[in-house]
Amino acid sequence: MPFNISSFKENGLVYGGARPSLFSVTLNVPQGIGIDNVSVDKFRFMCRSAELPPSAVAAIDVPYFGRRIKIGGDRAFGDWSVNVMNDEDFAVKALFEKWSNAINRMQSNVRDPNVSTEEYKQDLMCTQYSKDGIKIREYRIIGAFPTTVAGIGLDWDAQNTVETFGVTFAYDYWVPEIETSDKKAGGVNAYRPESELDGPLGPE
Repeated sequence: MPFNISSFKENGLVYGGARPSLFSVTLNVPQGIGIDNVSVDKFRFMCRSAELPPSAVAAIDVPYFGRRIKIGGDRAFGDWSVNVMNDEDFAVKALFEKWSNAINRMQSNVRDPNVSTEEYKQDLMCTQYSKDGIKIREYRIIGAFPTTVAGIGLDWDAQNTVETFGVTFAYDYWVPEIETSDKKAGGVNAYRPESELDGPLGPE
């Protein structure tokens, strides 16, 4: 019954609902371009907001006797963005500026000769946690690199605020590393192993 509260509790928000504040983003960065591990680790704490990655399947119109039938087309993956707090050491801001500069240098409009295309494209991880701190969903974002490192607004009237900036990534595709949890079956750690994932999202 749609108006039965007990049914809603039993079949709807059984675990209280996933919370958008319980997340983390983990970076991998190219080697040999001056990015230290301290800055990479600091990013995990400075990433203020992100999103679980999107994707879309296009629809193809097929004409048939004056009508159009829709069938599934190719899958496309849109850009993925994060919003980052800036500290006075500018460590995380500099991280993304160095990464971007390795892809295409500010002055010469060429790629850093020490970094190949395979090297500047890295895998990122976006993780959703439960209220008890357990990973309940995790996405590996494959072949990502920053396309935009946004500016930071400065304002003499600004008070009681911390600077933030956005970073937009292009990427090849994403796959779920943790696809489902099995709390009902007993235990918040009882996840289906990756080897049992069905179809093309499973291990290659």
